[in-house]
Formats: sequence, structure tokens, C-alpha cells
Amino acid sequence: MNNPFIELGIRHDIVNAISELGFEKPTPIQEASIPVLLSGSNDFVGLAQTGTGKTAAFGLPLLELIDFEENHPQALVLCPTRELCLQITSDLSKFAKNIPNAKVVAVYGGASIMDQLRSIKRGVQIVVATPGRMLDIIGRKAIDFSDIRYVVLDEADEMLNMGFQDDIDEILSTTPEEKKTWLFSATMPSEVRRIAKKYMTDPHELTMGKQNTGNANIEHEYYVVRARDKYAAFKRIVDFNPDIFGIVFCRTKIETQEIAEALIKDGYNADALHGDLSQQQRDKVMKRYRERSLQLLIATDVAARGIDVNDVTHVINYSLPDEIENYTHRSGRTARAGKTGVSIAIINSKELGKIRQIERVIGKQFIKAEIPNGFDVCEKQLFSLIHKVHNVTVNEAQIEQYIPRIMDEFADLTKEDLIKRFASLEFNRFLEYYKNAPDLNAPEDARFRERDGASGERFSRGNNGDYTRLFINLGSVDGFGRGELLGYICNNTGIVGRTVGKIDVKGVYSFFEVANADSETVMNAFKTIEYKGRQVRIEVSGDERSEGGRGRSGGGGYNRREGGSGGGFRGNRREGGNGGGYPRRDGGDRNNGGGFRDFSGKRREERSERRNRS
Repeated sequence: MNNPFIELGIRHDIVNAISELGFEKPTPIQEASIPVLLSGSNDFVGLAQTGTGKTAAFGLPLLELIDFEENHPQALVLCPTRELCLQITSDLSKFAKNIPNAKVVAVYGGASIMDQLRSIKRGVQIVVATPGRMLDIIGRKAIDFSDIRYVVLDEADEMLNMGFQDDIDEILSTTPEEKKTWLFSATMPSEVRRIAKKYMTDPHELTMGKQNTGNANIEHEYYVVRARDKYAAFKRIVDFNPDIFGIVFCRTKIETQEIAEALIKDGYNADALHGDLSQQQRDKVMKRYRERSLQLLIATDVAARGIDVNDVTHVINYSLPDEIENYTHRSGRTARAGKTGVSIAIINSKELGKIRQIERVIGKQFIKAEIPNGFDVCEKQLFSLIHKVHNVTVNEAQIEQYIPRIMDEFADLTKEDLIKRFASLEFNRFLEYYKNAPDLNAPEDARFRERDGASGERFSRGNNGDYTRLFINLGSVDGFGRGELLGYICNNTGIVGRTVGKIDVKGVYSFFEVANADSETVMNAFKTIEYKGRQVRIEVSGDERSEGGRGRSGGGGYNRREGGSGGGFRGNRREGGNGGGYPRRDGGDRNNGGGFRDFSGKRREERSERRNRS
């Protein structure tokens, strides 16, 4: 029986190479596009979702059509990011491993341009490049594109989103008019339609599924939480999925780094991927992620483009993207090659409209999910452990020598006792971790509305007569943010977070609101509690200015780094606090991260990162 790729027109030496890589049958985009591209007679537009095999769809025909006896550039592949550039280069090199004299060179920023120039000088048939670095090399007159026969624009929508329109124009102006242009994209916004019209003549257009729709194998979920609870809710979702291997998307580099650092402090296997990392750092992070040494990769949209990692189980949108089309690219990191996956959005109630917009674009409905409670998480973790024990591979030869000593150690335990103790090693940690865990699902009651979905502000309820404003002699100099103080209060009193009102953190003291019925409970609970050797003092607040915070410290404080009674901070202040009051995953008592803020310089940062990515 012939290999299906041979029937499409791919020759044996290439088919043998891809068979070793696990290519058993072509994906729909490959099956439909390869015969058209092999004819070499048309410009081509291919629309298909991320993870459907577009690299092989254009790469295999390129290898068939190029003359590898000639040692000059015959094909140029342009793509938006370093990661995608390296991924395409690696894939093409593997496909061509049985072809004599086949040379594929990657040209991208963040690496030595001199090494790339030397590789080009030695001879190359296929150049895979990011636009910025490609222009640098063209400017040095170090490459001749006069004999280029094929140009591939991969992830064309993202290249345009990143502002590479002028760069693409300049690069293509150095190539012959009679070349064939192949454009591949996950979405087809008007900008991509215009680029197709500008660079192509009567292109053959192929659309797999409806334009701009999402992968049918992805399940989309959203969780509605208060902004101050976002980080705590995120951790709980992760803990409820013990075998998660996911990518977490944030809007900015700063948010990405902060969340990754908070997760690491809380004992999770996580790391950040963003434009401020050097290429060596990026390669190290990606190596760890591909080897599954990392459970969670925290990334910006730009940095994550081109990541091709198998078996990603979850994509988590810690922050929804500014551009709805980017949601399609994000979610496409999972459910690749016909597998299934889950895309999760953690939102506040003000973002429900954006969820509905995304639903219309991707053609699929989101499922509203509930943040699991502490019991459910503990149960899930326990049986995940039991499942792993049941299925673990036993190295009989190595363990045999220790069996007598192990049996002696357990001689006084029954089978039931042994099972209980073994399970408790892991189970006790999660029981402690989720003791008194509050409900993190956002309530419908208007009293709990958020003034600013990104700020993490709590709605003040002191003016309705049902809440008491309390003073506590702990503040930011003691390492407390709003979320951390909330967790400290809940852990020491047993009250749940949703009953706590507005929290104002000052320098050496703070104010917080609790329901009238809880005020005595809170004050009594702290009568014997010390913090770092000093007695914690809580009392009903009188005039804020009489509590040691005279003058400016008692005001609204919007321009002060220490905030005022209004609790307001400008967007450049870095916030901590998990809002949920849990112990550390590794058994400590520090509460980290949460309420991460959006930054006013986000747009400038993204533009800078996009330029750095190429």
C-alpha cells in the first residue's frame, strides 16, 4: 500500500524522512494544498488554524520544486518571530535530511548576524527569516534574491499586526516579478486580504473550515472572578488539573514576569517567555518546556508565536488579548494534530461582552465554569496521586535489593495503615493549602461590583451601615499588599474573603471593612496574635487622620507610592497579593502574586517587543 504522501506527489526520499517523524497521513490542509502547490503555476492563499500542519503544507512542495544542484537562494519564507523561524527551519531540515546538498538557513534577530552571513555565503537554497533581520542582511548587500522562485508569507496576519507591512514591501521589492507567492494564515482580516491583492495574481484560495474560526477540537471555558482574586483563582484552576501542561497568556512583559515569579515562589514548575529575554535565555526556557521540566509557560502573544510543542493540554488566558483575532492564535497552541484541548479565559464581569464577541468570531460557544472549591481540588489531587502510583513502572532489578529493609520498616503497619499514610503524604499538604478556602466565583450582587476591572480595588461597603471599618497596625513596610492582608485576615479569623470590604494599605498601618456581625470575631481573633515579634492590634477606626497617618498620608494619594485612603495607585505600581489567603504550595506561609495590574505603557511595550522579536 502506497504512503498517502506519495500519492500526493511527494517523492520517496522525502516521504521516508517524514515517516520517521511520525507523518502517517496528511492533514486536511496538506491534502488539499500540496497538489496545488506542486503544480507551481499559481499564487496561493491558505487559511487554516494554528496546529493543522501548515509548515509541511508549504514545506514539502518547496522541497519538491527546488533544484538542490543550484547553490543559491530559490525560496524565501518570511515569518513574524524567532521561535517560528527556528521551528520552520528545523522542520524543513528534517524533511530534507535525505536530499543531498539541501541547505536551509534561519535568519532572525537576537543571534549573531555574522554567523548567519557566513551560512548564506557558503550557499543556501531556502532562507527562513524574520523581516527585521532580513532587511539588515539585504542592506549589507550580502544576499542575492534575483533568482528567488518562491516566497512564502507564513502567519501573514501576525506579521501585519506586528507592523511589518513596510518591511515586507521592501523585502519583496528585491525579488523577481515572476516569482510565486504563497500566503498562509490562521485568520483573514482585511489587512491580509489587501496584502494578497497587492502581491498576488489570481491566487488559488483554500480555506479549511470557516474563515477565522477556532479549532473544533478545542473546548472553550470562562471563569468570572473579582480582579483581586484572579491569581488565586488561576492557581486553583491549575491545582484542579494535576496533569496540566499549559501555556498562560498575559498582555505585557511585566505581567508575564510577575506571574511567573509568583508561581515559582509558590512551588509551581513555571517560567516566563517574553521579549526582554536574551536568545540564550529563551532557548533555555523552551528547552525546559519541551522536555516537560516546566508545567506552565507564562508568555506574551508575541513571544509565543511559533511555539510548536506537542500535547499542550490547556491554554489559559490570564488576560484576554486586545485583538480578538489573537484569541484564535492563542487557543491554537493546544489541540494540535487532531488532539483535543481546553482554552480557558479568566475574566471579570465587565469582560463578558468580549467573550460574546470572541464566540461570534470563532463560531463556538464558551462554557461558563465555576472555580472549584477546596474539597474538590483536594479530591482531584488525591486520586491523581493514586492513579500515578497504580500505573508507575517498577524497576524490579534496582528495587529488589531494598525490599527486605522496606518490609522491615513497614512490618508493624497493616495494608490499610500503609495506604492511608502514603496517601496522606501528599493529601495533607493540599488539605492545609485549601483550609478555609473561600469561594472565588464572582457574585452577582451589585454590592460586589469592581470600580476598575484591572486595578484590584474592592468596592467600599462602609457607607451602607452594614460594615465596620477597622484599623490594623500592619502595612506595606511589613510586606503586605491588599491581597496579602486579606489572606492574613482570613487565615487568622476563619471569615471568608467575600465578606471583607475595602482594604486600604498604608505604610505602617492599614484599614479594612468587615460585616458588622464579624467585627468582634476579627478583633477577638487577633488579641493573642503576634507578627514578627510584635502584638497585632486591631480596633474600630475613628478619624483616619488620628490613627498616626496625619497630613498627606490620609488623603486620596493617587500620586503617592504609598496610596491614600482612597486606595488609588497609578498604573506603574507593582501590586502583590493573592487575594485568596492560601499557604504556599511548598508549605510556607507567604501569599504571593495576584491582582497584577495593567500598565499604561502597554502599547509602547508591545511595539518595542514586536520589533525585538525579529
